[in-house]
Amino acid sequence: MCSVKAGGMMSLGIDNHGTLWMWGNIPQESKEGGLSIVSSFIPTPVWDFHGRAVVKVACGNEHIVALVNATKSHEDEDLMCYSWGNNSHGQLGLGDRQSRLHPEVVKIFDEETPWTTYEVACGAFHTALLARKKKTGDTLESMCWTFGLSENGQLGHGTTQSALFPTPIKELPQNAYLISVDCGLFHTSVVSSTGDVWSWGMEKGLGLCPDANRSETGSGGDALSPFPISCKPNQPIFPGPVKVVCGAAHTVVVAQKGHEAWSWGRGRSGVLGNGKEMDSYTPTIVLWPPATEDLKEEELKSSDEQDKVAEKKTEVITETDEKLTSALTELKLLQSKLSIMEKYASILHGSIFGKPFDEQDIPVSMRNSGSLDIAKEWDNMLEAADNRKLVRMEMFYRDMLAGVKDKLMKRKIKEIIKECLQSSEVNNN
Repeated sequence: MCSVKAGGMMSLGIDNHGTLWMWGNIPQESKEGGLSIVSSFIPTPVWDFHGRAVVKVACGNEHIVALVNATKSHEDEDLMCYSWGNNSHGQLGLGDRQSRLHPEVVKIFDEETPWTTYEVACGAFHTALLARKKKTGDTLESMCWTFGLSENGQLGHGTTQSALFPTPIKELPQNAYLISVDCGLFHTSVVSSTGDVWSWGMEKGLGLCPDANRSETGSGGDALSPFPISCKPNQPIFPGPVKVVCGAAHTVVVAQKGHEAWSWGRGRSGVLGNGKEMDSYTPTIVLWPPATEDLKEEELKSSDEQDKVAEKKTEVITETDEKLTSALTELKLLQSKLSIMEKYASILHGSIFGKPFDEQDIPVSMRNSGSLDIAKEWDNMLEAADNRKLVRMEMFYRDMLAGVKDKLMKRKIKEIIKECLQSSEVNNN
């Protein structure tokens, strides 16, 4: 998978061919011909986009929004927006509240419009998109569009009225190029290329539940319009912004070109990563483990020293490979010896008991402890053997004893003959 998303009770993934897969509670056709939410325990492909690449995808509780190449060429930078699933609050942006079983294009972002989408996010019942003007030259124009449920102001339009069509958020600065957007259950956040961050929705855009402790703010209330979030009291900008992501009721901004992160919102279970479980109404630094001294020194090494380190690593890898090869050779030798021993044991066992040796013939004591008391097991075996087995063992013993006596007799005769011949030679001399 090149990309995965999860939301509500479903998961989505995009493979390296641009095919979209879904699993969990996904929309499927009901027996009546309409839409129903059915559990799929394995990933199911979405064949509606066959031949075109799905680039990005997001999902809410029961709806999906995907950004797809406008043409079959995977090199195409212009993306079209498709949505399907539950549409009870207009979260599909198709102008009505009718649910869709199959993906349908959002008209404002089709091939004919001057806008192309590049980021998408879904809350529980609302959707947010980032779109830019097509072929605008050196100047990049971007806007954030939202639609769906706005009961807590999560659309950012200044009201609690839901929107059935994508509507741009006019209170965001027109000259700000937005690089990332994400949605919590009932709040939305965006970050610009210059490090400005805005949030809106439940509890002043923090995403906090209404019963949250408001002692730090003095009063509650939802943010119906974009509310600026400052990195620090005297530093409104998040330096080197990378991405903003939202949990159900908290937000995280990755900045400093990926080296630092800030979080705020509900702090239960330690989700803010600041060492506490308290709710935070202002950004707090996520406590990354400090770099070890070795790592710090490694960053300061010159290119020559790094080459030496690489050579040393290569030597270590080579030495490890040689040891592994030697170990494998010894293992093969042991396996060969074990195979010979198994054959020998099987032949011996068959000679005595008249049947091939199998796992059931291994003594119980040896199976349980790995050791074997031969005398004790022999007594147990004789005690458990029936008459037929005892007769066979007796015959084997007699044959073996007769063979031994015969061999001893032959050797004794040879020795007597040898002594007689030596005595005869002495007398003749």
